[in-house]
Amino acid sequence: MQEAPVHLPSENLSDAILQQLKYGLGKDAAHATRTDWRLALSLAIRDRIVDPWFASTRTTYAKQGKRVYYLSMEFLIGRLLEDAAVNLGLMDEVTAFFDERGLDAKAVIADEPDAALGNGGLGRLAACFLESMSSLGCPAHGYGIRYEHGLFRQSFDDGRQVEAPEDWLSEPHAWEFERAEVEYRIGFGGHVAEENGQTRWYPGEAVLARAYDTPVIGWKGAWANTLRLWSARPEQIFDLSRFNAGDYYGAAHQEALARTISRVLYPDDTTDEGKRLRLKQEYFFTAASLHDILRRFDSEYDDLSLLPEKVAIQLNDTHPAIAGPELIRILHDERGLSFEQAVEIARGCLAYTNHTLLPEALERWSVGLMAHLLPRHMQIIERMDALHAEAHPDRHVRLIDHGDVHMGPLAFTTAHRVNGVSALHSELMKDTVFAELNRLHPGRIVNQTNGVTPRRWMLSANPRLSALITEAIGDGWVGDLEQLQQLEPLAEDAGFVEAFAKAKRANKADLAAYLGKEGTGVDPDAMFDVQIKRIHEYKRQHLNILQTIALWQEMKDDPKGDWVPTLKIFGGKAAPGYFFAKDIIRLINKVAEVVNRDPDTRHLLRVAYPANYNVSLAERLIPAAEVSQQISTAGKEASGTGNMKFALNGALTIGTLDGANVEIRELVGAENFFLFGMTAEEVVARRQVEGHAWQAISADPRLARALEAIRHGTFGHGFGGIVDNVSGPDYFLVSSDFTDYWRASRELDAAYRDPKAWTRKAILNVARSGWFSSDRTIRGYMADIWDAKALSVD
Repeated sequence: MQEAPVHLPSENLSDAILQQLKYGLGKDAAHATRTDWRLALSLAIRDRIVDPWFASTRTTYAKQGKRVYYLSMEFLIGRLLEDAAVNLGLMDEVTAFFDERGLDAKAVIADEPDAALGNGGLGRLAACFLESMSSLGCPAHGYGIRYEHGLFRQSFDDGRQVEAPEDWLSEPHAWEFERAEVEYRIGFGGHVAEENGQTRWYPGEAVLARAYDTPVIGWKGAWANTLRLWSARPEQIFDLSRFNAGDYYGAAHQEALARTISRVLYPDDTTDEGKRLRLKQEYFFTAASLHDILRRFDSEYDDLSLLPEKVAIQLNDTHPAIAGPELIRILHDERGLSFEQAVEIARGCLAYTNHTLLPEALERWSVGLMAHLLPRHMQIIERMDALHAEAHPDRHVRLIDHGDVHMGPLAFTTAHRVNGVSALHSELMKDTVFAELNRLHPGRIVNQTNGVTPRRWMLSANPRLSALITEAIGDGWVGDLEQLQQLEPLAEDAGFVEAFAKAKRANKADLAAYLGKEGTGVDPDAMFDVQIKRIHEYKRQHLNILQTIALWQEMKDDPKGDWVPTLKIFGGKAAPGYFFAKDIIRLINKVAEVVNRDPDTRHLLRVAYPANYNVSLAERLIPAAEVSQQISTAGKEASGTGNMKFALNGALTIGTLDGANVEIRELVGAENFFLFGMTAEEVVARRQVEGHAWQAISADPRLARALEAIRHGTFGHGFGGIVDNVSGPDYFLVSSDFTDYWRASRELDAAYRDPKAWTRKAILNVARSGWFSSDRTIRGYMADIWDAKALSVD
């Protein structure tokens, strides 16, 4: 029999795309759809990643390099096609290929589904870190869950958020390789038995974790790492006997239960079943990842004491905190080490990144749920709790307290390093959520201020600004973002200032056209004022919309006044069970309805809330933004990364001294940052003042008037909860910060009236923000936490 011909990847990209179209997809060019072209392009570019990917793996084995394993419930990777093309230096070839065929390369690239495998900053940070580890040649794997639907798709009905499943896997995902040979059995429930002096866990149910690998190529294509996502499968796909007996649903019951684990990101955990599923998800991907890590380690070494020298495991928040007990269980129960040895080795491998100062956001699981779902792990946690209490009898720090397992302290005590994600956040950790643990373990808390990848968030997202920068200082800034400092003298160069302003104006025009299609008429010459982030009380979108209402009322009183025409843009999703946040979304949309059709003021003020905020929408909004709203209650935002993206793209920040705002202000200069609000210390003191909200409302007629408008139905009804909260307990101090926020907003308006001075400030924001590169952050992790070295392909 004649063998079928083997079609090797062509060295010529055009030929490779056409090969993939024909032999990979079975289509000819005359009948190819946009999706066909996008898939063919993706596969052709993926082929070019495979060789450096394999070479990086071989080099890591050959040099016995220490590997980094980044465990995260979220990897908000967004679209991958442009990232890969940019990092391989192929964008010009891609554009030329489609130009020759009368096709729009941008439209082809935009056809890629946005993989919604994350909720916000934490997931996008994980994606940036993977790209930076590849760009720096740090051997690494990212581990997470291959959610079928990811975060929900958001739409609005009468202003209300409506959630629908995301469907990014409804068509082939060109970037992943299914690894059918890599499966691990992950158990739940059952019982624990003592046998011949050994403890054994016998799970009552189990699923299989199957690996799907996506290569992550670094800048200039020199190194590639792996994002390995786990999909849950049943041990028995189909019960034929039950099917033949007519029990068609029962026959597929196990498959349905297994798929539930990897079906949806962050299921609503306000119910007991939701909590059970969430904990199952966390253990599922963590346990599968640890088995995979140890399999790889065993292939090279036979001495478990070497594990901390060869393996660094980073826990991105508390979601994978069960990694400590699971690794101890494997080392003690399955590998025969003493419990104390197992704890020591596990701690030598594990490090934990904290992302919150909100005590309620540090996960807790009831002892009953933990004991039922993971009985052996509950025993291990109890033993660890007892050992820690024995070692520190005078201190009351418990892993188990009031019937709950506290995952923050668990992660802290099983890690050799615990890091915050901004300078302020790391210091506040020592004084708040981990104050006692910090006293017991001085030096364990370190700081690693977050960063963002310049390849995605400038070079790809903002080609006009990137081209202008490269023309001015060369392209070295893409791999070394602090070279942006060379732009600083150009803030005084009239020609560069004019070119910078033209690039921003063109970005605004693009966004205005997009928003016009979405139903919001926009003047591209208005000031574009943007707040995009997860909807949460501490992020204070309701402070922003209250100020917007007050501004509208003032404009309506004096429509011929010297106002700065402004477009207020909001974006973000609320957790399905977070009803207060959903009320904020509805209020914003209802205010938009009223303000946007007001004939007296609609030429002065518009409000836009494009639905389904995701990475791709952020890439539209951030390059066009002129004002970055970073207005969280001081002491509550761990870092923020959106604030960094905005500054890098030439937006000026109005914000509090919270998270990385502190460092941004220090670097860009206080005169180029619009500061307002109480400090973290003042926030604590203000909360102790009885009636602080009413005092603030009574002292500010604008705030009182805005709240009255909401209460009396100007924007519809059903917002009493927001008014009562802001007028009463007001834990996040919206009312107390309102007056200073109004002041800073009007100072911002005044600055905007001088276009040249404003553009100069914007240029200085770009020039001075190079420190906020995720490359710099990863170098810090490598040196201070992982003790890992960059490798180069031989």
